[in-house]
Amino acid sequence: MRILVCMKQILDPDVPARDFRIDGRRNEAERASANLVANIFCENALETALQLRDASGGSVTALSFGTEEAEDVLRKALAMTADEAALVIRSDGPAPDALTVAKVLAAAARKLCDFDVVMVGRESGDWGVGQTGGLLAEELGLPMVALVDGAELADGGLTLRRQTGYGFDVVEAQAPVLVTITNCEGNVPRIPKTRDVMKAHRKPLTTWSVDELGVAADGKIAEVVELTVPEKHVTCEFVEGDSLDEKVDAFARRIADVMGALG
Repeated sequence: MRILVCMKQILDPDVPARDFRIDGRRNEAERASANLVANIFCENALETALQLRDASGGSVTALSFGTEEAEDVLRKALAMTADEAALVIRSDGPAPDALTVAKVLAAAARKLCDFDVVMVGRESGDWGVGQTGGLLAEELGLPMVALVDGAELADGGLTLRRQTGYGFDVVEAQAPVLVTITNCEGNVPRIPKTRDVMKAHRKPLTTWSVDELGVAADGKIAEVVELTVPEKHVTCEFVEGDSLDEKVDAFARRIADVMGALG
């Protein structure tokens, strides 16, 4: 079974709030001193794919669309024992919207080979919109099963466990199919072994530009028109008085004044 896992590199979600800044001109977060990391839901998808391959045979290919720095994400995927990896390099401009990403990933997937299963993280840890999976399924002409946390090969198809608001659904699906992967105790990303990390940096990496794929990035389904960090202003007043009773009376008068001002 040939499995394609789409992976995204994002700004570390654990960056301290005091270090988080917005680039108002580009309407996106500034990198500053924050690290770039693999989106955790993409790593859940990769772990799910690796478990399926290890149990049933086949191969796992990791695919990413990002700047040249996204190679780090794919090297980690290879260290986690993915068989192959491919990177579509984009310019260091504003981040593309979900439709553009889906078109590029679809073009790259078709160029790689025919896959039985395409796995995508349920959402990204930066914007959390969760649109890429559905749009990619549409671009590839595949059925989609969302919020899957486990997959097994059965009767020539797949048995998928899907999280719902009331528990789980068990879905039978025939390949080819696209699934969006959510997290659970069973697909926590494995820690690469030192030997596999060393081997990963020696493996070849397929790279293309958007132009080489012939993708026309025309049209968007969404656009960020303004991005700001919410500001909260707090004022503090100290109650004055020589005794506790005087302070309580002053506090009560202040509350009465505030309630009166509010109407």
